[in-house]
Amino acid sequence: MRFSTLSKSLILTGLLAFAAAASAQKTQLLVYTALETDQLKAYQEGFNKAYPDIELKWVRDSTGVITAKLLAEKANPQADAVMGVAASSLALMDKQGMLIPYAPLNLDAIMSQYRDKKQPPAWFGMDVWGATVCFNTVEAQKKNIPKPQSWQDLTKPVYKGQVVMPNPASSGTGYFDVVAWLTLFGDKEGKGGGWKFMDGLHDNIAQYTHSGSKPCNMAASGEFVVGISFEYRANTNKAKGAPIDLIFPKEGLGWDLEAFAIHKGTKKLDAAKKLADWASSKDAMLLYGKNFAITAQPGVAAPLANVPKDYEARLVKLDFNYAAEQRERILKEWTARYDGKTEKR
Repeated sequence: MRFSTLSKSLILTGLLAFAAAASAQKTQLLVYTALETDQLKAYQEGFNKAYPDIELKWVRDSTGVITAKLLAEKANPQADAVMGVAASSLALMDKQGMLIPYAPLNLDAIMSQYRDKKQPPAWFGMDVWGATVCFNTVEAQKKNIPKPQSWQDLTKPVYKGQVVMPNPASSGTGYFDVVAWLTLFGDKEGKGGGWKFMDGLHDNIAQYTHSGSKPCNMAASGEFVVGISFEYRANTNKAKGAPIDLIFPKEGLGWDLEAFAIHKGTKKLDAAKKLADWASSKDAMLLYGKNFAITAQPGVAAPLANVPKDYEARLVKLDFNYAAEQRERILKEWTARYDGKTEKR
């Protein structure tokens, strides 16, 4: 059977109209995230297998930027949900009444230390991301720089100008590092041992970056010898053949949770709840476990190469309320002391 040009045109018009109608029937969720760009596709595909009628629109930036954006929009909220943003940031938003508490279908499977303690919780964890030092072995050998074993090692003169780390005001990785050092070494309104440690570290810092991944990328490329970063980016770079060793300083590791919350003000609550249900599911945890050694549901993540078996035991004792309540003070102090070495945007 042959179709006239007019018939073909009508058929094409009809197909386009059908496609447009199908798209229009999808619910669009605006999701603010600090997830790595190379993780988003797998998570979105996993969610859409379960809920094909919901389309996720991502607004992505580093943790500090996303946190600041959400706080700035408090009076006129835009996001429907927040996914893959630090639990310490979500705890801060919860204190400001910006979240809708919700118990997802799989809440009972999530370990109590990795979710908000209230019932129903304002937020729940997806996975733990923690501090890892990326150490370029090739450049270190050229420069006769020893491999550090501890945070304190990085204050030694031999590392001067060879260390890069994230700015805690823009990076969640940077902020959990600072919180960990204050927890490990002491925090006395700018005079504690944690600040003395950071003074010494600052002497050796070449640059503070706006991304938690960038220090490891810079170490991987040989631009600097030491990049303070986190285990996902470190493992990914090493898997690509970068000449780096992963170091887990012996004093303890800073960490936070990539976490989920429903944002107050959403007009798409049912769809946001479905995303919460999926984000707390075993299917989602299996995806998280491909990137991180610890998921909020126990026993899901397979062992990761280069990450020690006792990794979870090395994490510092983290008080989410402290990290949230003291955030403004800590960042103000840090910025006044060290911001001069931050990269320009």
